[in-house]
Parts: sequence; structure tokens; C-alpha cells
Amino acid sequence: MNYLAAVSKTMQSLKGLRYLKSSTTKQAVSELSVPVPWGEIRGKIWGPDHGHPVLCLHGWSDNCGTFNTLIPLLPKECRYVAVDLAGHGQSSHRPPGDFYQFPLYVMDVLRVVDALQWSKFSIIGHSMGGNVAGLFSALYNEMVDTVVLLDSLGFYPTDLKEKAQDLRQGMDEMLQFEKTTAEKKRVYTYETAVERLKAANPTLSKRSVHILLERGLNQVEGGVVFTRDFRINLKNIARFSLEQCLELQSRIKASILIILAEGGYMKTLYAMDQRESAFSALCQAYRDQSHMVVMVPGDHHVHLNNPEVVAPLVSDFMQSRVLSQKDRLIDEQTSKL
Repeated sequence: MNYLAAVSKTMQSLKGLRYLKSSTTKQAVSELSVPVPWGEIRGKIWGPDHGHPVLCLHGWSDNCGTFNTLIPLLPKECRYVAVDLAGHGQSSHRPPGDFYQFPLYVMDVLRVVDALQWSKFSIIGHSMGGNVAGLFSALYNEMVDTVVLLDSLGFYPTDLKEKAQDLRQGMDEMLQFEKTTAEKKRVYTYETAVERLKAANPTLSKRSVHILLERGLNQVEGGVVFTRDFRINLKNIARFSLEQCLELQSRIKASILIILAEGGYMKTLYAMDQRESAFSALCQAYRDQSHMVVMVPGDHHVHLNNPEVVAPLVSDFMQSRVLSQKDRLIDEQTSKL
């Protein structure tokens, strides 16, 4: 079954928490800092203090700015917290010698929601952030009520035959990085930084490039440096087989909306890696569990480039699966008074 056919079938006391600053644009936005053992995890907050909690997780090499254009179009009664994952944006890099891998990102999410004192919440995850969302929702399934996956299937399986090579490659790359990488980062002009990000992500609009660079650059003498940790480029040594992914996926209790882009990574990556059968198996599992999978026109960053395409789907899903049920519960409680 090819990619489009697969999709076609499925279409049927805040502990150390700090709010650093606010801006008064169309919607108030606060800056978040959560202390972690090696520094801090930073992020942004939209929405009322007591709104329904929604955690937003960005993709690989991006930052929480990826949600800047989408969140203002989503239901206003939600409290959106978008974080810069470790090694991305304005968050601290992991300690020397540490790898970047999915279980550690899940641990970071756990630290953030513990600091926020959230016991039940929704997750919106893009790309790699969707994979973190999938794993978290499987391990802590009692904490998550809804999941929105943006150009992600929640898991990215590896072939068991590649596991040993992946482990060795990741370790070799880390050792080489530690031997050869200079401490001082390369300094760019802002214009050159724009060109580099655009070259790496040619589907990003000009506006989207500037949005991601707001948190993706730091000013230094002579220009700017990229904030991301180079180690995020090293081979991820903690990947799961398809069988493991399906087992984890089956543990998710939350309602799931999967939004795939016609020109997105799901098509190119799975075709390139010859993982079409794995893609089909994951889609089939979601269909069997009555989750929603939809295809939209656009590219991998459609939620950032063209949020108006994605926002109605996310809003309707949130409204029907979470917000309307909360309203109904409030009405029932009120009627008993």
C-alpha cells in the first residue's frame, strides 16, 4: 500500500517556576523558565491562568516559536505552554557527554508539567515533538486527554537490523564531536543566518524563518550565533522497532488527531527510508483505535507557514473532545446547586 493510499484509508506553589516577561500584542504572551538539574527549560505561555492546559512541543532543530502563528487561532479558553526542548531555542544544552534522545525529552516534559502542577492536559506536537508526545502519552497515559500530531505519527520506528549500527554510529559521532568541536560557536551576520536556515528548510516562508530565528539566535560581539546544541545532529541511539512502537501506541488512552501535510516529511522520509510498510502499520493501528487522520495541503511546516489551514481542524477537535465535555460537566454541576 503506497503513502497516499494508506492515508486515504485512515481518513475515514509552582516549584521554582518563573514568568520572566510579558508582551501585550493581540494576545498576552509570557516567558516561562523551569529549572532543571543542568540549567533551565524555557518557553512561552498564552491564555488564561485557569484555562484548559495544552502543552506544545516543537520539531527537531526548531523552537517554540513554531507555534507563534497557530496558537492565536486556537480556542481562547485554553492555557498553551510551548517549550523549547533541551538544546533548542533558549533552553539550556544538556551536560557534556549526554546524548539527545526521546526518553530524555519525555523526562523533560515530565519536569515541566510537574512544575506547572498539571495532572491532566492536552499535547500538540510537531514532527519530533509529536514523537515525544506519542511516547509520553504511552508512558503517562493517565495524564493526557487529547493529542494533536502535526506531520507526525507519534513514533518513528527503526529496523531492528539497523539497531547495532545506529548505536555504534551514535557513540562514534559523540566521541568525534568531543575531540574536534571547538567551544567557540561560529558567528554570523543576521542575513547569513537567515540564508542558512532557509537553505536547511527551503519550504519555510520568509516570515517563518524570522519567527524561528527570534529564539534560534543569540546576539554576540560581531554578530549572532545559533542557540541550538550541535549534538542534536548526532545519531539518535534510543529508537524503537515497529513492534515496540505499536505496543507503546496501544497504551495511549487519549483521543488523537493526526494532521499530515501532502508535501510533508511523512511522505519523503518513509519513502526515502523504505519504511512504507511501517507507515501503513502505524496508520492502520490508529484507524483500528478510531483516531482521526486527515491530510491537508502544505508542507512540513504548514502549521507555521499557513496556520489557517490547520487551526480549524485542531479547534474543532479540541472543542468536541475536551472543551465541550468540560462545559457539560460545569452545567451538570450547576444544575445540582
